[in-house]
Amino acid sequence: MKIVCVIPARYASTRLPGKPLADIAGKPMVVRTYERALLAKKPSEVIVAVDDERVLDAVKSAGGKAVMTAKNHPTGTDRLAEVATKIPDADVIINIQGDEPLIDPHIIDDLAQVFVDDENLQMATVKTPMTEEEKDKPSNVKVITDKNDFALYFSRSLIPYPRENTGVTVYKHIGIYGYRRDFLLQYAKMQPTPLEQTESLEQLRALENGYKIKVITTDKHFVGVDTPEDLAEVNEIYQNLNL
Repeated sequence: MKIVCVIPARYASTRLPGKPLADIAGKPMVVRTYERALLAKKPSEVIVAVDDERVLDAVKSAGGKAVMTAKNHPTGTDRLAEVATKIPDADVIINIQGDEPLIDPHIIDDLAQVFVDDENLQMATVKTPMTEEEKDKPSNVKVITDKNDFALYFSRSLIPYPRENTGVTVYKHIGIYGYRRDFLLQYAKMQPTPLEQTESLEQLRALENGYKIKVITTDKHFVGVDTPEDLAEVNEIYQNLNL
């Protein structure tokens, strides 16, 4: 089975302009994310999908592999699908968001493994227990699953709503996905759905169309970079790691 990691890195960002090139302990964020992905053992290749020459140059200057994609893709999934069309021998595409510079390579391998274990699986992602400080931030996406670890819903709101104190764990969705290549190409052609547009969460398109998303659990804590405050926090973590 050929597994390929693709990191979509869009230059424009409303809250953090030029986000892929944001400095993290002396290196661009996209390079930090790429380097973390390279540590995973199961993928045979890691590719950064860019829409700006500056990001392309940053990745290549660091010795990485990057490909230019169209600037007008409406979503990261569309950018991912463009790359997938160019690697027809890939079986599984692992999509790592370019703003996850703390992604654990073991999680990439764990996500790849679920496709090895289940030949019928089309899509999978990751969750981790959420801290109290994270619960009120819309930038931290929450996910709830059924008893078989398939997603029931993703939201920027707090789910489940704690009307009764049952001690249920609130889970944060981590920005990494796995897809069968054929399903990814099909998924990218689906029209945006009402819940997807309401929450601004692409994964809801799959659920609204009746597809299942497997959600594996990790106890690792990640900080995705959506705001200047997130960037400052990640920089502090990297400084302490001495990476």
